[in-house]
Amino acid sequence: MTDIPILETPRLRLTALAERHFDDYAEMLADPESTRYVGSGVPLDRVNAWRSMAMLLGHWTLRGFGMWAVERREDDQFVGRVGLMFPEGWPNIELGWMLRPEHRGQGYATEAGRAALDFAWRQLRIPRVISLVRDGNEASDRVAKRLGGEYIEAIDFLGSPTHVFAYYPPQRNEPGTPK
Repeated sequence: MTDIPILETPRLRLTALAERHFDDYAEMLADPESTRYVGSGVPLDRVNAWRSMAMLLGHWTLRGFGMWAVERREDDQFVGRVGLMFPEGWPNIELGWMLRPEHRGQGYATEAGRAALDFAWRQLRIPRVISLVRDGNEASDRVAKRLGGEYIEAIDFLGSPTHVFAYYPPQRNEPGTPK
């Protein structure tokens, strides 16, 4: 099994999804507002929430990166999931997020998204990451923009109109390079 790194931000811990997260994870995926813009757009029952969690964990083994469980550092409460995905059929490596309803609007998606992007740039050396945001999901459009995403196009993705935001690593002046 691949070791999933733990990332910490001032308020959050990004860690491997685990069985201890499952009840909260299943509750999040059973919520119609949480799943409205993800996958087929319908809530998942517990069996399919388990399959979703297993798929996200397997992604780490297959690709070497994936989604983290997001916990508040102050009380270890499960906030949601954030991370990098590149399943078969995706146009590029995607930064995605989903938060439990009570944790939305507090900047957690942006804070965790920054940590995931930093991991992509520093650890994986990925040259570009995208976010796929379904048309109508204004909250995620705003998160993508706060993360520095550049709106590049609208596409039909999995049968839904989708905004594509692109992220690029910050330009760093390495020693010996022109400024």
